[in-house]
Amino acid sequence: MTPAAQESGVKYNRVMLKISGEALMGDQAYGLHPPTVERVAREIKAVHDLGVEICMVIGGGNIFRGLQGSAQGMERTTADYMGMLATVMNALAMQAALESLGVYTRVISAIPMDQVCEPYIRRRAVRHLEKKRVCIFAAGTGNPYFTTDTAAALRASEMACEAIFMGKNVDGIYDSDPKLNPDAKRYGDITYDDVLQRNLKVMDASAIALCRDNRMPLVVFALSEPGGFKGIMAGRGTYTIVHD
Repeated sequence: MTPAAQESGVKYNRVMLKISGEALMGDQAYGLHPPTVERVAREIKAVHDLGVEICMVIGGGNIFRGLQGSAQGMERTTADYMGMLATVMNALAMQAALESLGVYTRVISAIPMDQVCEPYIRRRAVRHLEKKRVCIFAAGTGNPYFTTDTAAALRASEMACEAIFMGKNVDGIYDSDPKLNPDAKRYGDITYDDVLQRNLKVMDASAIALCRDNRMPLVVFALSEPGGFKGIMAGRGTYTIVHD
């Protein structure tokens, strides 16, 4: 742990940050909003400057969502592969934003496309992290029928991350949608089994089960809060932690 990290109270050395593609849209209805991408990149840089090793998985729902394509009659496997390509586009955008801030970054794709990013090789990715490069894992798991939530849980386990931080539009997990129900209750902490039993929509069931089986803590917080990621890393702010 670096002196800066010790001073700030950060207790994690290596973490996975999972954000949705929609988090990069800003106020737009579709696509990427460059000022929003830059703002998120600055949040990541603030934590990276503490010496924390950061993995990332970004969804692709701002560009294409496989399930929606499938629901409209597209063959599911094709739709899912298109969704994976959308995550690569988001990863490249985040890489450009981070490197413009001086943060060395690698995009690592589960689907080989050597001209634009690296193929996924676990030991190489671990070495990048050890050299304090941010690793953005793109194209999900490389398989249809699996979400980027599952990819985040899988890569976090493979990279020996100490926790998954899930940046949302709300400051934790609620028993109902707080935007629709002003009396919604926020959980301070909750078990993975309770998340599954209560059907709380924080991650898909396979991702939750993977986190539970690997005893991987999940911290859900509001990415839209300025300085929120750095604060949550030090245990400050409002969040929900999911544990076994």
